[in-house]
Amino acid sequence: MSVRVVARIRPLLKAELDKDTIVTAITTNNESLGLPTVVRIPNPKNENEDFSFHFNSVYDQSATQQDLFDNEVSPTIKHLFNGLDVTIFAHGNTGCGKTHTMRGGKALADRGMIPRLLSGIYRRSRKIEKDSNGESAVQVNMSYFEIYNDRVFDLFEALENRTTSGLQLRDNGGKTVVVGLTERPCESLKEFEKLYDEANMNRSTSATKLNAHSSRSHAVLCVKLVITTGDQTRTSTASAIDLAGSEDNRRTDNGKERLVESASINKSLFVLAQCVEAISKKQARIPYRESKMTRILSLGQNNGVTIMILNLAPVRSYHLDTLSSLNFANRTKKIEVKEIENEPVFKGCPRSLHSTIGSSMQRQPLRPLATSTHNSISRAVDQPAKPGGKPGKTFSVYFDKSRPQQSVPSINVRQSDVPRRSSPLKRPSDSYISNAGRPAKTPRRSPPVSERPPAAISKAAIEDIIEKKVTELLAARALDQSSIAAIPAISEEVQRRLDLLEQKIEGKDDDRAEGLTYLLMAKQHHVRGEDSSALRMYELAKQYFPDNAKLESKIINLQERLRKRRHVEGLNDDTVKAVGTSSVVEGVTSQQSDKLSKVKADGNQSTDFDYQDEDDYQSDDGFRYKPKANKVRRIKVSPVIPSVEDEAQTPRTRRLLEIINTRAIDQIRLLKGVGEKKAEAIVASLCFGDESADAERTIENLGQLGRLKGVGMKTVENMRFGLGGAFGSA
Repeated sequence: MSVRVVARIRPLLKAELDKDTIVTAITTNNESLGLPTVVRIPNPKNENEDFSFHFNSVYDQSATQQDLFDNEVSPTIKHLFNGLDVTIFAHGNTGCGKTHTMRGGKALADRGMIPRLLSGIYRRSRKIEKDSNGESAVQVNMSYFEIYNDRVFDLFEALENRTTSGLQLRDNGGKTVVVGLTERPCESLKEFEKLYDEANMNRSTSATKLNAHSSRSHAVLCVKLVITTGDQTRTSTASAIDLAGSEDNRRTDNGKERLVESASINKSLFVLAQCVEAISKKQARIPYRESKMTRILSLGQNNGVTIMILNLAPVRSYHLDTLSSLNFANRTKKIEVKEIENEPVFKGCPRSLHSTIGSSMQRQPLRPLATSTHNSISRAVDQPAKPGGKPGKTFSVYFDKSRPQQSVPSINVRQSDVPRRSSPLKRPSDSYISNAGRPAKTPRRSPPVSERPPAAISKAAIEDIIEKKVTELLAARALDQSSIAAIPAISEEVQRRLDLLEQKIEGKDDDRAEGLTYLLMAKQHHVRGEDSSALRMYELAKQYFPDNAKLESKIINLQERLRKRRHVEGLNDDTVKAVGTSSVVEGVTSQQSDKLSKVKADGNQSTDFDYQDEDDYQSDDGFRYKPKANKVRRIKVSPVIPSVEDEAQTPRTRRLLEIINTRAIDQIRLLKGVGEKKAEAIVASLCFGDESADAERTIENLGQLGRLKGVGMKTVENMRFGLGGAFGSA
């Protein structure tokens, strides 16, 4: 029988509107009881499309607690008294009415499934005891615990008495039991309600944005039913589980502690979904042990009746959560559960255990030892003393091993004549036990010397045996050689592949790996736009792949591209030289002068000279090492700074140089584009930048200022523009 899945749609709350209802219960034509069996919900991606989910029964918003109990839970009570285990659990996202369904309210009409189940159990118990005229007795025991943050706590135990690690789980006869769990007897429904209310006070609950009394743990109530009829005892268990709902922390606004609880709840429910998925797909491994909740629930492993009550919220704000719960319930209903009754235990007379050793062995019952030392001594005194002054032994001892005989050459003394030591603290042995209790052992007889095999083999016999064995082996090998078929020759293609594999295994494929490294470097340079460097890498890789047409085509294309670029630019490597921040570039064509003047009008654009210098550097054997002393420092051409250093300085320039030469960090950091760190770097460059000069170095023009470490000509221009408010456009 599969798990019975029942869906229940909760009524609307005060803050919810009827127009937001999207979950409906549909009745089909072939239903005998008239209850709906289909839940319909629109597709969140397409409102014109509806999803339909079929369950055993569906209860809409108008259904009461009594309707749900009479149709679903009440029929399981008779199975419980017949020896079947019953499991009822509520599932759904937070705020869907799971706790209300299982626990209910204080009013009689609002009582949940758990109080109604216990009420039915007590009514049937009284009926059985009345019909049997007192021959049958029914005992009800209750245990109640919660799984909070994946730790098990006894709800009958006070909060201050709890341990941090909680209770441990153990496997017993294929079932998971909680070690150290309190079990309380309940004689009546009134006593049960008192214990149940006290235990619920210890359960972890808290308020969230979606639920004012949100359950922060999974609660498991176990009702143990023991039916005794004469010498027969039958035990069954009813488990009622109130699962905590899955939460979306983006909607609940949980704090730090609530987030930890929510993560633990969502993890256990996720593991439960994994178990259901594994069972539905009939996988070999089902991850029950990844969560304590799934290990206790053991969905699909328990033998009995299992009912799942799926609680649903009807409004649109729970759309995605409701759809997820429906998909989970749709997979759960496919799980098959075996309905196996618990075997009764018979109480009778204890069986007598007869243990015999050998065919004629009979053990006598044990007799009590002497009550006091005085009695033992007095009993030992009554025995006649043996020669030698020693008292006679008051008991006989049986040995499994025969004692080694001591050879006495001159006197032949029998074993029975040797006096034995006796202890006055041991009771005397009975005569009928010492002789008839155990049979005498027959000592082993060693074979005579004449029957023993010879001690050694002659040398000639050993050589004959070896020669015979060698002859047999050679003959067998000759017969095997004729039956072996000739091995076919290996083709050239297979041999070539084997050689390549051997080279790879022995590490002889280093040349190819190096060539692939050059190809990878060339690809990286090509992506960054460094065509000359990419061409150089391709040429280095060509010697490892000489017959690769694709590689040759890439080299030809790059060479043609570089040739066209140099032809269009018409520049040589010696065209641009670094002559200072505002030096005039010689040999520049009229077209390039126009470009320079255009750039001066807009200082935020980069010049073409920068790009040309980069290309010239890339084409000049960029992968040959050159020391720093031989490199020519190329400085970007500043578009606004005066080109001659000895030109008459403007008031703005003089004011800027005066501020810099003061070496005052408080004044320098107020300049535009200069902060605290850059001001400290400028002062450090003025004081310690030139080792050959003295500490009182003075900046005389903007070119010297731009060559300071960490300044640059663009920073100099920003500082000059920042002083424009005081000196106008000068």
